[in-house]
Amino acid sequence: MQPNLFDRNQLALSELLDRALHKGVVLWGDATISVAGVDLIYVGLKVLLASVDTAERLRQDAGVTAQAGQGAAE
Repeated sequence: MQPNLFDRNQLALSELLDRALHKGVVLWGDATISVAGVDLIYVGLKVLLASVDTAERLRQDAGVTAQAGQGAAE
């Protein structure tokens, strides 16, 4: 008997979360509430959602890129 397979269009929540943590997800946005042209509230949002391994890999890649840029500037 073959197990039930998900249709490729249907993604299990756990698989979606696994992919998001493996690749990393960036959420960036802002909202402003104003009345009569006067800004009352501003909310800014910057979120990086990633696993520890992915965050370490991204940090190391950013360090290598920054070091390469400094070497070229000298």
